[in-house]
Amino acid sequence: MAEKKSLAKEFSKGIIVENPVLRLVLGTCPTLATTTSVKSAVGMGLAASVVLICSNVVISALRKVIPSRVRIPAYIVVIASFVTLVQMVVKAFAPALDEMLGVYLPLIVVNCIILGRAEAFASKNAVLASAVDGLGMGVGFTAALFLMGAVREILGAGSFLGLSIPFLSANPMLIFILPPGGFFVFGILMATVNKLAEKKGKPKAELKGCKVCPMAASCTLHSCEDSQEKEKQEVSV
Repeated sequence: MAEKKSLAKEFSKGIIVENPVLRLVLGTCPTLATTTSVKSAVGMGLAASVVLICSNVVISALRKVIPSRVRIPAYIVVIASFVTLVQMVVKAFAPALDEMLGVYLPLIVVNCIILGRAEAFASKNAVLASAVDGLGMGVGFTAALFLMGAVREILGAGSFLGLSIPFLSANPMLIFILPPGGFFVFGILMATVNKLAEKKGKPKAELKGCKVCPMAASCTLHSCEDSQEKEKQEVSV
């Protein structure tokens, strides 16, 4: 019973409390780029979710075999393999979706949500828990993209799923399918989810720099950030 409760908690955390886009502020590039329509948004969410779940399972299963020194290259190889498979399936069965997603489909390889969950969760937990974690984060990612895609398509194109909405299609607000509109909708959704999370006693989502990144220990950028902070402290003294 306790195990089921724990798995349910692992699944649900990725939807609101630790939503990878709206709470952890990860994967913002594909979020802003692929949400000009609901179809492309959901397509990206589902593709990334499949890769996330599969890579979490494989990395968790191999966590005791992969040497610590080469874990990051090993994770990238695993993730890239699943991305390649997903891309081939999409090209074969949904060429229109492949065209809509363009370069952002193969760029799932470097999506920080997937690599972050591999390092922060899958490499430290059992296979089942890692699969549930990947599913929850995938659902949260897809839900965030769906909401953004729906708002931007309805207001910016006057349609939903490609079907025209009579009272909006005549005079759509085109700014919503442009980058400024994407940032605006993203900010509104983040504020809304922050309020919901606060009601559950969780802190607001904040950009805290490289220190909170699960890859910080092996990242040269984090080392540069630390050295810059030390230089600032020395100058102030």
